[in-house]
Amino acid sequence: MNTAIQNALAQAVTALQSQNILPQDWQNNSVLTRTKDRSHGDFASNIAMVASKVAGMKPRDLAEKILENLPTVSDISKAEIAGPGFINFFLNADQRFVVLDTIATQKEQYGRSQVNQAEKIQVEFVSANPTSSLHVGHGRGAAYGMTVANLLEATGATVDREYYVNDAGRQMDILATSTYLRYLELCGQTLVFPKNAYQGDYVKDIAQSIIDADQSQDKNHYVRDVADVYAEVPEDVQYAEELDAEGNKVVLSGDKEKHIDGLIANSQKLLGEDYAVFHQAALKAILDDIQDDLADFGVTFAKWFSEASLIEKIDEALAVLDQRGFLYEKDGNIWFKSTEFGDEKDRVVKRRNGQTTYFASDIAYHLDKLQRGYTHIVDIWGSDHHGYIARVKAAIDALGYDSSKLTVLLVQFVSLWRGGEMVQMSSRSGQFVTLRELRQEVGNDAARFYYVMRKSEQHIDFDLDLAVSQSKDNAVYYIQYAHARVNRMVDVRAPEKNIPFNRNAVDDYDRTLLSHEFETELLVKLAAYPEIVIRAANAYEPHQIGNYLKDLAALFHGWYAQDDIKILDENNIALSQARLLLSVNVQQVLRNGLNVLGVSAPESM
Repeated sequence: MNTAIQNALAQAVTALQSQNILPQDWQNNSVLTRTKDRSHGDFASNIAMVASKVAGMKPRDLAEKILENLPTVSDISKAEIAGPGFINFFLNADQRFVVLDTIATQKEQYGRSQVNQAEKIQVEFVSANPTSSLHVGHGRGAAYGMTVANLLEATGATVDREYYVNDAGRQMDILATSTYLRYLELCGQTLVFPKNAYQGDYVKDIAQSIIDADQSQDKNHYVRDVADVYAEVPEDVQYAEELDAEGNKVVLSGDKEKHIDGLIANSQKLLGEDYAVFHQAALKAILDDIQDDLADFGVTFAKWFSEASLIEKIDEALAVLDQRGFLYEKDGNIWFKSTEFGDEKDRVVKRRNGQTTYFASDIAYHLDKLQRGYTHIVDIWGSDHHGYIARVKAAIDALGYDSSKLTVLLVQFVSLWRGGEMVQMSSRSGQFVTLRELRQEVGNDAARFYYVMRKSEQHIDFDLDLAVSQSKDNAVYYIQYAHARVNRMVDVRAPEKNIPFNRNAVDDYDRTLLSHEFETELLVKLAAYPEIVIRAANAYEPHQIGNYLKDLAALFHGWYAQDDIKILDENNIALSQARLLLSVNVQQVLRNGLNVLGVSAPESM
């Protein structure tokens, strides 16, 4: 119906342009929305207020001109001016029942559209370093990214989900060397494990797997003297026993970063080509764990893109930037002129030792994305990567592409709360709460739902106790219970009361009997769902779907509990059947919305 109204408004604009009331080149940026208060009609347009300035008229006066030129719209009973110049549209009473036929016909397709069918979009998300299991922060990025992709697909876009595997950076070398040091310990050597190495027990497990796979007779094929591994390595950091006034550790001597870098260099030198055994074993073990964890969470990817595969693409990207005059040499380093595109400072892309930087890999990766022909690219990053946005967009423009094709969405941190207290977590020490542990405690459904129930740039306080509670305060439980309640009404209670009802015979029931105010509100709410999906997709805001489902479930439960409403009345079969018809349509929309969020719709609870 909103499309019909918008088309009518467009015809009115054309008429006003022919009358020279509106300029011929005026771009209509008005919006048509459903009213919050039904006394103001079903839809409201702000077109008169948007166009009043260019028309040189007061909004209400222009609204009168629009109504004078508005063609007749079937199923609209009236249109009137309200407030400062809104135009409110009222549907005919019978029009409100059309949504029941639409849902019955479209079923799981209801709410899906083709408004973005021309779009080919890549959504890259999670992309956590494969150095440990995913923690709860990664879980938010996973749930958010998957749901954004689901929403875009629901509006007709072709979507590719991609995970960027950082398999060629320093963090992987720290993990590989951590694994090698644990390997030496397991082979009987004594050492002081570095503070900046990966501490978790999983590192020992990887080291043990290398021993188990070793086909040499003594199982010590990769052992080197630990003294050689630590030879001429800078001292590890030493802390004072007491904390400073702010509660921080006081550094007495040493440098933990230089210490681990020295161990990496020595391990690589001593092992030679065998260093790859530890690098690849660590990478495979962690990446397999991540893939399994995400798959169990309902998060899948069309492509796992290896950073290590970018060697030639980095050369290509830097060559293009150089040819276009955006590289220069200073102090032996090669710099990119990112300040020419609004960045706060220029960025190094190749160091004096010939090694390219992480940023050079980012440039090459986005060049690869752009060359794949996407109409739009969506990157979902942790909020700590905010500073990278300007430089990546600068590189895209410098390469000769349009940086407006890239949207970067930042995902804020997650705090876990249990019993009113915050749960502590950290990644390098290994003492972190993993996504797998969270899922085991609260279940996939609660995790998927609560991860996306706020805007991505807002911090989440995840209440573990609430997520497992069976109360209306737990939104996901309340929504799922509404879905399950309908099955009990149709399959159990209706037969008990000898009220016949067939889900597949919707035309047999008189929907005009649904005259209660609650029922009218439910019909309006159901009809709004497709608009919510489009709005949520285009804004990358899954929480709009979650909020809609909460409101629909609350409205349904409230209707069910009304003292003056008897949904299943054996003395009024026709009305009961109409109310069951409304109920199964509510159930279908709840199921459709939960599916977009990656949350199950249980048949019983």
